[in-house]
Amino acid sequence: MAITRVLHRTSSLVALATLAVVGGLGLAVSANASPSKPVIAYVVNSATDTVTPVDITTSKTSAGIRVGEDPQALAAAPDGATLYVADAGSASVTPIDLRSDRAEAAMHVGEDPQALAVAPSGKTLLVANAVSNTVTALSLTSSHGSTTVDVGGHPQEILFGTGGHYAYVLDWSSNEITPISMATLKAARPIPVGSYPEAMALSPNGKMLYVANFGSNTVTPIDTSTNTAGRPIAVGQAPNDIAFTPNGETAYVSNGDSDTVTPINVATGRADAAVKAGSSPVAIAVSPNGKTAYAVNSVSGTLTPISTADNKAGKAVSVGEYSYPLAITMVPSAGVAEVVDTYSGQVSALNLKTGRVRAPLTIGDTAFPLTLVVAP
Repeated sequence: MAITRVLHRTSSLVALATLAVVGGLGLAVSANASPSKPVIAYVVNSATDTVTPVDITTSKTSAGIRVGEDPQALAAAPDGATLYVADAGSASVTPIDLRSDRAEAAMHVGEDPQALAVAPSGKTLLVANAVSNTVTALSLTSSHGSTTVDVGGHPQEILFGTGGHYAYVLDWSSNEITPISMATLKAARPIPVGSYPEAMALSPNGKMLYVANFGSNTVTPIDTSTNTAGRPIAVGQAPNDIAFTPNGETAYVSNGDSDTVTPINVATGRADAAVKAGSSPVAIAVSPNGKTAYAVNSVSGTLTPISTADNKAGKAVSVGEYSYPLAITMVPSAGVAEVVDTYSGQVSALNLKTGRVRAPLTIGDTAFPLTLVVAP
């Protein structure tokens, strides 16, 4: 199941689809600051049915926390007290108490949960069930009730709009985004996008939602005030991830099949000249200071830094021998970007100040780690 999850969205031999990347998380510490307390990341390991705590400040791991079968995604509560794990193989969500790093009783959801997100209020958890074509809304208050919302085909990503009034669900196989009203827990009219939407990102001001369409080589801009799609923006081949600069002026799109990154001028809605990256970029992230975008190149095992001032690529940085990185998470409180290498079972830290990568930290060569999250 876990291997299918990574490969089912591949459009060519070298173009792996991007995995869910959790970045930012509202940590307000400078990228150059020294953390006042340990910064703990949590890595989900689909093959071993565990979540591994990693102390980023010391590069040490703790014992894996047993969760449900084939865990795929993580989401932290806004108060940082609980981590929720989507267990695809057991149709459940496992809460982890972050004060004790202990798993609590699993909660039943739909079939094949692939993504989840906690509402900004902290009162509701939404879970996208890929086989059921539903979203399960779990109450995190004392009532612990649940509501099932029908959405489009193969939902695989959830993102909350500014203020938490709407949640947006990416429906991979039906080529649409389904808005869900958090006031009523009902789906609004689906928003048509391009072929096989792969990822989405919200602009910093919350006014625009950008959707990368893997199958049509486009990005669809959505006006969140009206939930309507604008004219598609042509980018490179097989776009699979999007990241905005903190000022919201530019969005960067990684294009897996053309080995490029496309900058989009948000004000004009036009793509600028593509930037050459490494082989098969599958994820993109922008540094907290907004000066550099990093493309994760899966086949070449590197990160390509791109200056946001002039959209020029710098020298690629290796993330380790035999590396096949698939995901990147910015951790501002530790001044690093954490890169997850699924196939070798490693996590590497890029120092955002020096541009150097520390020796990879091994989670386990049979763990199949997918992504990483840092609780706020």
